[in-house]
Amino acid sequence: LAMVTLISAFGSSFQYGYNVSVINSPAPYMQDFYNQTYYNRTGVPMNSGFQTLLWSLTVSMFPLGGLFGSLMVWPLVNNCGRKGTLLISNLFSITAAILMGTSELAKTYEVIIFSRVIMGIYAGLASNVVPMFLGEISPKNLRGAIGVVPQLFITVGILIAQVLGLNSILGNAKGWPVLLGLTGIPSLIQLLILPFFPESPRYLLIQKGNEEQARRALQKLRSRDDVDDEIQEMRQEDRSEKEEGQFSVFSLCTFRGLRWQLISIIVMMMGQQLSGINGVFYYADRIFLSAGVDDNNVQYVTVSIGAINVVMTLLAVFIVESLGRRILLLAGFGLCCVSCAVLTLALNLQTTVSWMSYLSIVCVIIYIIGHAIGASPIPFVLITEMFLQSSRPAAFMVGGSVHWLSNFTVGLVFLYMEAGLGPYSFLIFCAICLATMVYIFFIVPETKNKTFMEINRIMAKRNKVEIQ
Repeated sequence: LAMVTLISAFGSSFQYGYNVSVINSPAPYMQDFYNQTYYNRTGVPMNSGFQTLLWSLTVSMFPLGGLFGSLMVWPLVNNCGRKGTLLISNLFSITAAILMGTSELAKTYEVIIFSRVIMGIYAGLASNVVPMFLGEISPKNLRGAIGVVPQLFITVGILIAQVLGLNSILGNAKGWPVLLGLTGIPSLIQLLILPFFPESPRYLLIQKGNEEQARRALQKLRSRDDVDDEIQEMRQEDRSEKEEGQFSVFSLCTFRGLRWQLISIIVMMMGQQLSGINGVFYYADRIFLSAGVDDNNVQYVTVSIGAINVVMTLLAVFIVESLGRRILLLAGFGLCCVSCAVLTLALNLQTTVSWMSYLSIVCVIIYIIGHAIGASPIPFVLITEMFLQSSRPAAFMVGGSVHWLSNFTVGLVFLYMEAGLGPYSFLIFCAICLATMVYIFFIVPETKNKTFMEINRIMAKRNKVEIQ
């Protein structure tokens, strides 16, 4: 179980984090390459408007690809299984890595933009399939902790990309193609090792109807022969779902028995992305500069913020089973809400009050802690827990699409928001965090240590439906 968790998260979730962050540090050198290539082709320098457009495309094609990847989740996991989908998705990652790594030799910036779409498709698949796969193979007493591991590897990926992107390592004119190409290595490792591990037992029994294979997979994952209790629980879930059959996205959206589950994941996924995590990371460099951090040292401070992100997500792995999901969600969004409000104040007063710039650094750190313990990892855990086998792939497809669409929207709109509103943009994020927190408080139940059927019964009462 530990090996499957590590290989799935390292081979897939790590890549998502790495590619979110990898183009930040070498951006000036990549833009120089775009300029030089354009000049070599046309004999005239690139105008700044066209350069801004190309760079915006380079950044925003990744979340757009993520949206396409999310739309592929439902058909792929139903037809190829959870493990099978992860293995297929590696082909996208390896292709994109080869194309990005050789783009400078081929003297083409179009390939980088195209590769970011392919990498996004891969990340869209990975960000949905890994939590689903790990949630299904975990015993109920470890489901939360194992469900947070993909998010932990996303933060590790962000940190590794920041470290390798330092000017002294690969974030320079010579090293950036290597920096972009390295992303294929974890995929290659996963492609070689994951086939030796079992498929999700729930998929094998409930969707494929193969109890013998499911039993063998469970025995391997639990390291014991007696797995009758879990097989029995799966049979019960199978019987309960026989009448409904496999849910498509349309039937999921129109089925009354899953109404509150669907609304909950949409609200949590929108809250997760629209709460401004990308805006805070974008603003961080400027906040540190205004606090007097030397221009050359800002990248080291950014790395330390990435390290805090990893440490706090690691803490969430250890406390999610003792404190529960609800507490972490409420505490996470609460910290984000308060820090956005104080950050608005600090940024507005930092020209008149000297110590306000230090308060804004504290706000950034508190915000990142809040996101790392609750807002980032827990919504994906809850998609796995709130839906049964027949509706889970469609639910991940909806949740993933909302996640990537919101991510794309923030990336597109934030620069305009920041130009128009300045520091007051954080008040919008503050309001979104508050609204999400209120919704979670009144609607989302605690799912710690409950079977999928028990959680389904709790939600059935809210949906006012009877469960057979």
